[in-house]
This record gives sequence, C-alpha cells and structure tokens, in this order.
Amino acid sequence: MCIGPLKRICHWGPVTALAIIKSIVYMTVYCNRMWWPPDSSAGGALNFLLFILLSGLTIFNFLSAVYVGPGFLPNGWCPENESDAKYLQECKVCGGFKAPRSHHCRKCNRCVTKMDHHCPWINNCVGHRNHGHFTAFLFFAVLGCLQSSLVLTCTLYHALHRVKYAYYGGGPIITFTLYGLVGCVFCLGLAIGVVLAVGMLLYFQMRAIIRNQTAIEDWILEKAKYRRLHSEGNRTPFVYPYNLGCWKNLRQVITLTCEPVGDGVEWPVVEGCDQYTFTVEQLLQKQEKRQRARKYEVLKNYSGAWLPISHGLYTLFCPPYSDEPRLRLRQGNVVLVTRWKKHWLFGELELASEHGLKEKWRLRGWFPRNIAVDLIDATDEEDEEEDIVETKKKK
Repeated sequence: MCIGPLKRICHWGPVTALAIIKSIVYMTVYCNRMWWPPDSSAGGALNFLLFILLSGLTIFNFLSAVYVGPGFLPNGWCPENESDAKYLQECKVCGGFKAPRSHHCRKCNRCVTKMDHHCPWINNCVGHRNHGHFTAFLFFAVLGCLQSSLVLTCTLYHALHRVKYAYYGGGPIITFTLYGLVGCVFCLGLAIGVVLAVGMLLYFQMRAIIRNQTAIEDWILEKAKYRRLHSEGNRTPFVYPYNLGCWKNLRQVITLTCEPVGDGVEWPVVEGCDQYTFTVEQLLQKQEKRQRARKYEVLKNYSGAWLPISHGLYTLFCPPYSDEPRLRLRQGNVVLVTRWKKHWLFGELELASEHGLKEKWRLRGWFPRNIAVDLIDATDEEDEEEDIVETKKKK
C-alpha cells in the first residue's frame, strides 16, 4: 500500500505512462549509441542531448501535472458578497458553492477550479493550476517520440541491411539480438502510437486554450446556443464571456514557468458580461433540465454492473459511452430521469438521510431502460383502461 507522495502515482494511469516513457527512452538511447554515437561527432552529441532534454522535460511536466494538481476550492466555499450566492450552483458534497468555471469531480471528490476533465493518466484532474504543465507534457512527449521514431526507424533499417553496409560501407553496421530486435519494433510502435494519440489530445488542448474554453464549457456553450435558438422569448445569441482573443487566452495558460494567471475564482471577461454571466446560464439550463425530467419506477433489481448480462443483449452491447457511474437500484425505487439513451437511462435516486426526511442526498448514474417504467405514461394507460371500463358499464 502506497502512502505519502507515492500515493498519487500508485495508480494504473501514472504507472503505465511512466512505463511507456521509460521503455521508449531506454530503447532510443540504446539504439542511438549504435546508429549515431554521441562521442563520434558533434551532430551525434547534439542529437543525443536533444533527446535527453525532451525526455527530461516530458517527465518533469508529467510529474508536475500530477503533484501540482488542478487547484481545489476549499470545502464550504462561499463568495465574499453573500448576495452573489444566488448566481452560483450549490455543491452538497463540499458543503458550499461552486465558483465560476468550477465543477465538482466525483473521482477527486472536490470542486475543481476551471475543470477541463479528469485524466486517468495523471490520476488527477486537469484544471486551473496544472493546465500549463499538462499541455507542456503533451507537447514535449510528442516531440520526444517523433525523434525517437526517427532514431528507431533508422537503426532498424541499418540492422536489416547490415550485409549491404558491410560490403559497400556508407553507414554503421548494426547487429541486433532477437530480444533487441523485438524491443526495437515494440518501442517503435509505442513511439508512433504516442505521436498519434497524444498529438490528437495536444491538438484539442491547444484549441481549448486558444478559445479559453474547457471541455465542460464547450458542452455548456453548445446547449446555451441551442437553448437561445429554440427559445420562444429571448433569442439573442449567447456571448461566451471568457474569450478575450487568441493571444490573451494563450497568456492565461502558456507561460515560461507554466504558472497560470489569476486565482482560479475571478476571471477577466469580455465587455458586456460579468463574473456570473456563465453561471446564470448554467442555472437556467439546470432548471430546464429539471422541467424536462420524468419519474420512472424500477420494476427489477439492478446491481450497478457495467456489463449487465441478464438485462438483454441490446443493453449489454449498446452501453452509454461515458465513465459516469452506474446506479444500483431495487424494485420499487423511483428515479428522476434527466437523460435518455435508446437502451439506457440516466437519473437521480433521492434517499432520505438518517437524520430526517428533510435532509436528503442523491445518487446519480446510468441504468438499463428495460428495468423501469415511465410513471406518467403508466398513469395515462391506467386512466385509459378505467375510461374503457366505465364506458362498457354504461353500455
């Protein structure tokens, strides 16, 4: 069991990431000494030092993203002006309010300032404080793996054509053992995979930084535009308050020290907006979601399993593509459903606390659609049946 500073990296994400980094670095250094030895020429030394520099910066920013953390709101946080609380969402878990751009992470069990997403590879959230380190980690990882791919490819090519170079010269003669050949091919695949996968993630992060728009805010903004477009009353376009222009947006995150600008609570906004423009929109969206919600009664028990074999093949092979929890239910439970999929429902189960019926806590999650029935539809069907029976009696 890991305790102290090792607790944060004793998780499959950081362990796997560090194992990949170590494997690529070790094999690249090993192959580089055969293909272009650093002690043979100035170019070889420069190539070697550049790779070591990129590897060091990758590991440094990775560990910084892990240990610096995203920045958490204190438990029970409230705005300085108590009257501003009406513009903010309340967090029942942390016992306070959510500051603008803050969201509660159920995995960290804290409210995170400027939360972008929870990343399993760093076993932490990406937020206000570590966004710069996380982006730098992605950047240097892609550059380092590009160089690694070049070194491993050239080394592998010379090893496969060693007879040609032995007879005609023109390059180093490289001989691999079976384990060395397998390791080189395997690490080359890892390096190319990192370039493609991490490069795509870097693209999305840079796009978010340039727009000053996190992944969560992107989804909220899309709903805000849709809500205004289909509103019967106010159809004025929603103005995103945090987009200050590409250069100013970049300077809030990308700095030489990767230290962010601001305290994570108050943010500069565009003209015509205030600190609570976005939070008020969130409250309105949540209010409308509550109005659209429907109550479902559970007819069959559900264990909360991610692979519910006993609930049908469609339910098993068409799960919601989300890391949100599954909701354990018993027959007779009533769930307030707020989201619908073809074979799954997402809702909240209200449970009374031990201290009384007034204090309640909610469980949220997905559950199979075929274990519950819509109470409104069921009531309508019962009313129709009663009307038919009464009509027959009259006849």
